[in-house]
Amino acid sequence: MQLFKRWRRGRILRRSTLDQNVWRAVLERYPFTRALSGEECARLRERAILFLHEKSIVGAGGLKLCDEMRMCIAAQACMLILNLDLDYYRGWVEVIVYPDEFVVEYDYVDEDGIAHRIEEPMTGESWLEGPVILSWADAESRGGDTGYNVVIHEFAHKLDMLNGDANGFPPLHADMDRAQWSEAFSAAYEDFCRRVERREETVIDPYAAENPAEFFAVLSEAFFETPGAVLGEYGEVYRQLAAFYRQDPAARRAGTGKALGA
Repeated sequence: MQLFKRWRRGRILRRSTLDQNVWRAVLERYPFTRALSGEECARLRERAILFLHEKSIVGAGGLKLCDEMRMCIAAQACMLILNLDLDYYRGWVEVIVYPDEFVVEYDYVDEDGIAHRIEEPMTGESWLEGPVILSWADAESRGGDTGYNVVIHEFAHKLDMLNGDANGFPPLHADMDRAQWSEAFSAAYEDFCRRVERREETVIDPYAAENPAEFFAVLSEAFFETPGAVLGEYGEVYRQLAAFYRQDPAARRAGTGKALGA
């Protein structure tokens, strides 16, 4: 099966008609893609081509998607699996893109047994074994000091969901230690929640205090967008993310290979 998979993917790549002008424009959009080496750019290109072959990216709410828009989403999504495998996005097929925020309706019952219906505007959503839903107004964001990236955020949730509901504990590699992951993330999450409760200014989005799943997703955003902030605030979490994603964005931005030892 592995031989067939490699043959099939090689065939898809050989038959690709990706417009090189579109690809270069996409690479120039984001700080984390501009920092890639030539070899990394080539690997990201392959990941993105295969992603677009296996996933359907469709517009909703009147949005018409062009090839560059689809490639922007694919490239950002594939940054997370640059040194992993496309199979990390297995089990689902669709990305739905709205022009801007979309409204989600859901029901819940409070502690007094009273049912409520909530309508909430959202910029992104990931469903277990279902689609990723995005706001294009947010997905086309070119990064910045905030560390915000809705595409990376939602696809981090997808990785978290590989072993069930998102809880901030994705399936780790065989050479990673579950206890070390748990200790690093638990300590950082508790500290971050205390800081948010005290209304401290933080370089990491306060939404990370919502729950452990959001902490993992927000820290994953910042890991790629503002890696120095994560390394400076929560170095042990940075090291765990670097081991999980098999990448060191802080060293990449600095042009060295020494950030993990800082």
